Amino acid sequence: MILIRASRLATAAAFLALFTLLMPAPRAEAQGLYPTKPVRIVVPFAAGGVADTTARLVADELGKKLGNRFYIENQAGAGGIAAARTVISSQPDGYTLALLSNGTAISVSLFKQLPFDPVKDFVPISSLGSFDFLFAVRANSKFKTLEDLIKQAKQKPGSLNVGTINVGSTQNLTAELLKTAAGIDFVIVPHRGSPEALISLLQGNVDLVVDSYSALKGNLLDGNIRAIAATGPLRSKITPDVPTLRESGIEASVESWNGLFAPAGTPPAVTGAINTALQQILADPGLKKRLLDLGIDAKASTPDQLAARLRGDIDKWRAVIDKAGIERQ
Repeated sequence: MILIRASRLATAAAFLALFTLLMPAPRAEAQGLYPTKPVRIVVPFAAGGVADTTARLVADELGKKLGNRFYIENQAGAGGIAAARTVISSQPDGYTLALLSNGTAISVSLFKQLPFDPVKDFVPISSLGSFDFLFAVRANSKFKTLEDLIKQAKQKPGSLNVGTINVGSTQNLTAELLKTAAGIDFVIVPHRGSPEALISLLQGNVDLVVDSYSALKGNLLDGNIRAIAATGPLRSKITPDVPTLRESGIEASVESWNGLFAPAGTPPAVTGAINTALQQILADPGLKKRLLDLGIDAKASTPDQLAARLRGDIDKWRAVIDKAGIERQ
């Protein structure tokens, strides 16, 4: 009787062990899977711009890849201060992420007291993509090359007007960089936005405009303007016929970029999961083509590569701002 009862107990124990193995993991363990709820990406730009569009395309793909919704929250504002504060004040759990850019690197030196440190307060996850800027003239301009424009600027210092968007923007500082790198002088005319700068160019109020491909695309395709140089280190895939600054005799290059960051303290397992997903997403030919149509060269990076790029741009733009004598905001 005792033997029979012991046998039944052993059988019950075996079934209980098997049942435990087949049961779903407890809730505490399930919470270790990422993401278990929607993820917010805070973008420091208004909706509809290149950075916003890039972030939305990538967010959609991240949601498909990782099994939960990634959504965009726009918090535009000078220096990206509001957006940065939102992210660094959130829990470092991977459910609030930040889109930072070379504009963030510029802000470090453009503001007297930036209330956050992009190097210390964030951890890099991966770059999303990069793009260069174009130097464009009217279709009937006498300047066929950047060398032609530089020649006149040397012969008649201060005689040329160059249009950009607001002071402190990457476009504006790129014009300042051209001054220094080419050893020339011209008048930089800031505008409230790209459309206004383009109108100035078409009306003959400025001789040259510095802006992104996406801002100039319509007028380039319509033949109203011509690109005479691009700022990237290599010729762009979308404007392969346009020479770089270096090919035009100027030892300088400018690339704007967007990258995904998390608040400092976010678990490496979480940032690693996002990086792995982005490596796959940004290698997809379909997404790469959609972004290239916007002028974006989509490419993921390692966290270390993105961190190095941020630090390098902070140093680069600090030198340009100091040289130009731009007053800190």
